[in-house]
Amino acid sequence: SFGQQQINKTLFFDGQNRSYIVYIPASYNANSSTPILFNFHGGGGTSSGFMNNENDMRPIADTAGFIAVYPQAAIDPIDGSNAWLHKTPTTHNDVYFIEAIIDSLSSEFNIDNNRIYACGYSEGGIFSYELACRLNNRIAAVSSVSGSMLVDSFRDSYYNLGFCSPIHATAILLIPGTADFSPHSTYNGFQPYYMSAEEITTYWSNYNNTDPNPIITQLPNINTSDGSTVEKRVWKNGDNCVSVTELKVINGDHDWPGSWGNMDISASVEVWNFVSKFDIN
Repeated sequence: SFGQQQINKTLFFDGQNRSYIVYIPASYNANSSTPILFNFHGGGGTSSGFMNNENDMRPIADTAGFIAVYPQAAIDPIDGSNAWLHKTPTTHNDVYFIEAIIDSLSSEFNIDNNRIYACGYSEGGIFSYELACRLNNRIAAVSSVSGSMLVDSFRDSYYNLGFCSPIHATAILLIPGTADFSPHSTYNGFQPYYMSAEEITTYWSNYNNTDPNPIITQLPNINTSDGSTVEKRVWKNGDNCVSVTELKVINGDHDWPGSWGNMDISASVEVWNFVSKFDIN
């Protein structure tokens, strides 16, 4: 009876009424456990804007059979922006907001708790790494598009988050652009705050105990007018069969491929095709 519905939901968390959008696919069956994919908008963005303009997972959810969730970030009192990572000083922590959403959805729907995934754009991508680091007991795999990962020392000194501490082998997909010069997502990193793409793949391939060297292939240059190409780099044979994959958008900017910028791939399709191969075990 829930099939193919889009529901605007609220949850009282940390003294605020927080909102999130839930899309139930046409194929939803209460007798079968269903995976969840969280989708996190960029800093200053909105859940509805992200869903409608950059990353519309609804048609993919209908075909693949997962619940798509679009949470809305809270307003940072320091600068007034919608932000997943609030500026100090603060005790606000949206990692636990996402855990509360999981618990709420689990009480209402038949959720596959072994197949809960996260992806995001820009600051939403940074936040997806945070979930891989700090909600690892609930999150099976993550993807970040045009978003870096916080350096541990910066995480601890500025955000007071402690160090990244995953507890299981975790599959990671990153889709960075080599011409992205936003400080929090630049391809070569912004020390001592944000990791480079190479540092991110080194961190997760080491943690997952993958092969040390990636398999590199050039993807077809389907759209020759977008000014960019995509190189696929895969670190295989990690613990529990996980892998780390980078879709390196050469000359790509701060984009969501398939919506704007590079048009050789669809980031939304690539995200689901990657994460859906893994469960938390």
